[in-house]
This record gives sequence, structure tokens and C-alpha cells, in this order.
Amino acid sequence: MSSALPTPTGPSAGPATGPTGAAAGPATGPVIPGATPSAALHPGRDRAVGLAIGLAAAAAFATSGPFVKPLLQAGWTPGGAIVVRLLIGAALLSVPTALALRGRFASVRANWRWILVFGLTGVAAPSTLYFLAVERLPVAVALLIEYTGPLLLIAWSWLRTRRMPAPGVLVGASLAMLGLVGVLDVTGAVALDPVGLVFAVCSALGNAAYFALSARPLTIPPLAMAGLGMWVGAVAVVLLGLVGLLPVAMVAGDVPMLGGEVPVWVPLLVIGVLPTAVAYGLSVISVRKLGERVASFVALAEVLFAVVLAWLLLREAPTLVQWLGGAAVVAGVALVRRFAEVSPDDLPPAAAHAEPVDEAAGRTPAARVTASADRPSPAPRR
Repeated sequence: MSSALPTPTGPSAGPATGPTGAAAGPATGPVIPGATPSAALHPGRDRAVGLAIGLAAAAAFATSGPFVKPLLQAGWTPGGAIVVRLLIGAALLSVPTALALRGRFASVRANWRWILVFGLTGVAAPSTLYFLAVERLPVAVALLIEYTGPLLLIAWSWLRTRRMPAPGVLVGASLAMLGLVGVLDVTGAVALDPVGLVFAVCSALGNAAYFALSARPLTIPPLAMAGLGMWVGAVAVVLLGLVGLLPVAMVAGDVPMLGGEVPVWVPLLVIGVLPTAVAYGLSVISVRKLGERVASFVALAEVLFAVVLAWLLLREAPTLVQWLGGAAVVAGVALVRRFAEVSPDDLPPAAAHAEPVDEAAGRTPAARVTASADRPSPAPRR
């Protein structure tokens, strides 16, 4: 979930977002005068521009797996790659984070626990697990397994609340699971590493944690949550490397790519810039112009881009069965996002009631709403 960064969002003037990217209920606060989304002013033009930007964001997110695999083949460990990636991403987001927090530093103190949780479970864990999976599996297989994360939340909500999901959700979940059988190619035409599959499933759990965090209203700006969460994730993987729990090996020299060799800094720069700062910034603009739900569907194009990039860069061509299975997974997840709704009762208590913004943060209760168009789309962030 390629690792662009998820950001739990603040209270919204539009629909709240559930774990699957669907509307989760009514607005939680007043609309700020003059905060009309740009899509309301120029709907046709903004939708076309937003679609183009959303596709560009999906393509940027998709670069993570295909560009990290050559590093792994050259002797880098997933730990070494993720350390460099998160440090570059955190550095790039530092200035935007500081700007987003001007006059609102009290929001960091109010939400520090969720910043830590987000950094560990929404950034460090899924990013590292995805790279560990990509080391052993084709990029498309690892990505599609990770994309089943929202289905885990649906199952958890069903078990916890004893309420059956909507029929459309059940159809989508069934279609996605059937597609996953195709992706795994149980016919045996493709041998898949079982350890890699375990890592991919664990990355799906991290993806589910991302969606759960995205459903929790917080009072910190989304961009600041992304930047601070990135730093938490970077520090976490560095510490794991220092104590020996995460093997960190970095190899100088050229790496195999595009049928030849390229300097090692090329893939490092790509995974540190494109799937993080660039992709995140583009996704914010896309959601502003398209709205959350439409942007979340556009984000599914990440799978297609990842498959194409893996084929061009790594010569990883899925079998026909895997193509059909992948299409079913994407269609199933799209159905789940379309029909799933999460009520406040399905979420932890703090998710149903956002805590007021500290007056020291420069926000009064009447002005604490962040427009839903300011949120990044709920795509996996690896």
C-alpha cells in the first residue's frame, strides 16, 4: 500500500469517512462561510482536472514496489530500503508540516497518542511489511493482498456489532475473496513464497489499521498528521534496526533496472519522493476537486499502474488467472467502498465524538471544521 501516507482526519463539514472510504454519517459541525469547495464553483473543469491529478497520484503511489524490488535484488534488505524511504519522506514533509501547524501546535499535544499510533501502525508497520512481502512475491500479488485490508474491518465490525453488513458489501467482499483465490493462483501455475504471503497478509492488517485510524475524527491538520506520523515511523524503523530486530543492509553501486543498471540513488530517490510527498500532495488536491468517494475509486487505479510498472521494470507478468483475480479484487473492494457505511457505534468511543479543539490552538468551537475535500483519499499507503 507502495507507501503513501494515510492521515486520520479532523471533523468534517462533509460526510465522515468510514474504514472503507464510504460516507459514515451526517456532518459533525457547521460549514465555515466562504469554505466552498472548488468543485462547486467549476464542476466540469475541476472534475476533469481532479481526475487527471487523482490518476497521477495513483501512479505515484504505485511506484513504491516496482522501484524497491531492484534494491532488494541488489542486496539491500527491506529494512535498509524502508529506513531510507521514511527518512527522505519525513524530511520532505517537515516544512509543509510546520506550515500546517502554525498557530495550532496545541493540537499536537492533544493528539500525541494518535500520532504515535498512526506512525507505528499506519506508517512503519505496513510499509515495512509490504517491502518484506515484495522481497518474496511479485509486486502485483503483494499489493492486491494488501488491498483486502478494508475487508478485514468489515469482518471485525460484523463480529463486534453482530450486525450483518449491507448486501452490496457482502457481494463486494465475496467477489474480492474469490478474486484473491485467482491472484494466489491455486492452480499451481505460479509458485508463491509462503513467508511472503504471511508478510502480505500482515501488511493488509496494517492497511486495515490505516482505514480505522482514518475513521477517527482528530483535531490536527491532515498534512501535519502525515508529516509527524512519518517521523514517528522513521524513528521506529531506525530503532528496530539499531537493536537488531530489523536487519538493515545497504549496498553501494548500481542496481539492475530497465534491462540494464542504474545508480542506486535513482530508485532510492523515487521511493523517497514519489510515493510520499508527491503522491500525498496530489491526492489532497484530487480529493478537493473530486470529493472523497470519487477520489477513493480513482485511487484503485494504483493496482493497474503497479502491475504495468512491474511488467515494464521487472518483467513480472501476471498469468491470465491472476489478471482475472486481480480485476475481481479491485471490483470487490470498489463495491465495499460504495456500499459500506460505518455508524459511530461501530467505532471506538473517541471516534464517535471528536474532542474539542484547544483554544490555544487558535480555533474556536465554531471554526473547528476541516472541509472533507481537504482530506486525502483512503488509498493504501505503503
